[in-house]
Amino acid sequence: MAIIALVSAKGSPGVTTSALACALTWHRRLVLAECDPAGGSILAGYLGGALDGPRGIGELAVGELRDGNLEAAFWSQLVDLDAPKRDRLLLPGVVDPAQAGSVTPLWQRFADFFAGLERGDPSYDVIVDCGRLHVVGPPWPILRAASVVLVVSGAQLPDLSDTRSMVKTIERDFAEHRVPPGSLRLLLVGDGHGRTEVSKALRLPVIARLPHDPRTAQVLGLGGTVRAGRPLMRAAAALEVPVGALLERRRARLTWPVQQGVPDAV
Repeated sequence: MAIIALVSAKGSPGVTTSALACALTWHRRLVLAECDPAGGSILAGYLGGALDGPRGIGELAVGELRDGNLEAAFWSQLVDLDAPKRDRLLLPGVVDPAQAGSVTPLWQRFADFFAGLERGDPSYDVIVDCGRLHVVGPPWPILRAASVVLVVSGAQLPDLSDTRSMVKTIERDFAEHRVPPGSLRLLLVGDGHGRTEVSKALRLPVIARLPHDPRTAQVLGLGGTVRAGRPLMRAAAALEVPVGALLERRRARLTWPVQQGVPDAV
C-alpha cells in the first residue's frame, strides 16, 4: 500500500491515537512513523518511556546529515510493537524540540525512503503520523508522496471550520505540485454531524468514522492493555479495507492510460 499519511487541522485532535490504533490492527507488515514536527508522543505515552537510550527519526536525521547513512541506520531506530515478530514497527518522533531543525530539511529524503519500503523484501506499508498541519516545518513532501492522505477531523462545527480551511490548503499545494488527484479523504473522529452531511459541507469524501471510545484512547495515549474488541480498535481494523480499495482504484486510474498506449494522457 506504500504511504498512508494522517494529518489534522490546528483544532482537531486524534491523529496519533488514530494512527496507533490502525498500526496495532493492520494485517500487513507496517512501519508507523511519527513525523509530527511538534514531537512524538508514543514513546512517552503508550510505551511508557520503557526504552534504553534515544531512538527515532531525530537520531536518523542527525546521522543522515552527518554521514548520509539512512539506509544502514533505519532499522536500528525502530521499536517492535509486537515483538519479536517485526510485523508492526514504530519509528518514534522527535523528543527534543532541537531535533526538529535537523528533521525538517530531510522530509523529502524520508518521503523517498518510505515509498521504497513497499518494494522491499519483506515489504512494508508506512502509516505516517504527520500531526497538525499548522506548525513550523510541516512534512509536505511526505503528504505529496502519500498514496492516501487521511484528514482527521472531529464532526462538530468548530472542527469542520478548521478542517475546511486546511483541506483547501492541501488541495492548493497538491495542484501546484501536480500531485495526482484522488488521494485525499476525511477520517471522522467521535460524535457530531453525519458522514454524508460532512462530506457535502467539505466537498470531500468521508472514508470512515472512528467512534468516541475514551477508555481505549486513554490506553493508547498513556499505556495499558489494548483490547481488540473495543469500538475504536474494531473501527480501526475495518479502516484497512476502504483504504486498500481506494489505493487500488487510484493505481488503476493512474496506470490505465499507459496500459492503453497513451502515456501522456494521465
